[in-house]
Amino acid sequence: MARPGIFWGWFVVAGAFFVLGINYGARYCFGVFIIPMSQEYGWSRSVISLAASLNMFVYAVCAIFVGRLLDKMAPRWIISIGAVVAAASFILTGFVKTPLQFYIVYGLLCGMGSAGLSVVVGNSSVGKWFIRKRGTAMGISTMGISFGTIMLTPLSGYIAKHFGWHAGFIFLGVAILFIGVSVSQFLMGRASPEACGLLPDGEEVPEMVLRIDEESAGIPKKISALPFLKDSRFWILGIGFGLAIMTMMSVFMHVVAYAMDKGLDKITAASALSAIGIAGLAGQFFYGWLSDRLRDVKHAAVLGIFVMASGTLLLLYIDSAKGLYFSAIVYGFGYGSLAPMMPIMAADRFGRDVLGSVYGMLTFFIGTGGSIGPILGGVMFDALGSYRSVWQFNIAVLAVVITMLLMLKPGHGAKIRR
Repeated sequence: MARPGIFWGWFVVAGAFFVLGINYGARYCFGVFIIPMSQEYGWSRSVISLAASLNMFVYAVCAIFVGRLLDKMAPRWIISIGAVVAAASFILTGFVKTPLQFYIVYGLLCGMGSAGLSVVVGNSSVGKWFIRKRGTAMGISTMGISFGTIMLTPLSGYIAKHFGWHAGFIFLGVAILFIGVSVSQFLMGRASPEACGLLPDGEEVPEMVLRIDEESAGIPKKISALPFLKDSRFWILGIGFGLAIMTMMSVFMHVVAYAMDKGLDKITAASALSAIGIAGLAGQFFYGWLSDRLRDVKHAAVLGIFVMASGTLLLLYIDSAKGLYFSAIVYGFGYGSLAPMMPIMAADRFGRDVLGSVYGMLTFFIGTGGSIGPILGGVMFDALGSYRSVWQFNIAVLAVVITMLLMLKPGHGAKIRR
């Protein structure tokens, strides 16, 4: 059962790293384009933010179907088709003239395509290849989200400043097409270790792997959606992370505009997203690594969300580039917990064989919450004239999320995996 050389699961980790990087890096650049689009067309920030909210909602709905597909087939074609659709949407967004066109192209089309390049696909694929090292593997793969943000946001800000926001969207579309298709075809063609005669983690003793995996879930492997919907753990994860993602999306969509309102220049403001990404890069590995060493993985998630709340608090008091970067780094290190901890906790509670389906259903609730963040931030700004109330609201929401996660019951396998 063992094969010489590098365990193929680590190639899947590398593929997920780049796919998540180009997908989320490109989408998190959205905040760079808010003020240029507003200045050119005279659209309010709530009108522009609605496109990002629609994008998240469509993404959430499509994630349900993508997750179920992933439990039946290799991710190669799911990612490739998603890359083609998402690339087309970004390129077409560079030519929109009306809000309706913007909502159809970026909100609807990009939401559909990005579901095929999402953490549901990337992390669920990784989760099928690992049990003992699942946290570390997912931590590494989700580092791609921050890596993409670090690389693409300042570059998009530079392009938008010197060549216009239209060119920025077109550039991102071309990058998604090239990286999404090439990486998926070369690295994401195998559905699971068992499908190619291997065992999770590259183990040589099948009895140990099967014992760990079978006892790591609180429900049977082959089930319908109904048992999940009756499980309080499903609802705590879905609602809790949905609220956390709601606050995160409001920050990602509006922090650049907030910094520019504070008198900072466009490239400095856009670099705040890179600072979040740099810190998130460390956070994504750290929380994944930490979860492999805790008796209950929920405590790693609670720690990360507490750090997010602390970073949001610091945003209230920035008055310089240094203050912006410091708050962004603190926030980013906490935000880094979200992407790895969602699938880690789902796998820990429900098992890896149904991870795609469970995570897909969870992502509907998570994405629905996330879809509220951008438009809520835009509406609150338009009504109140500043983002201060947005950040205060986010802090209160994150406190609620921490309380919910602390109430989360463990999976039956928590005692034997640690």
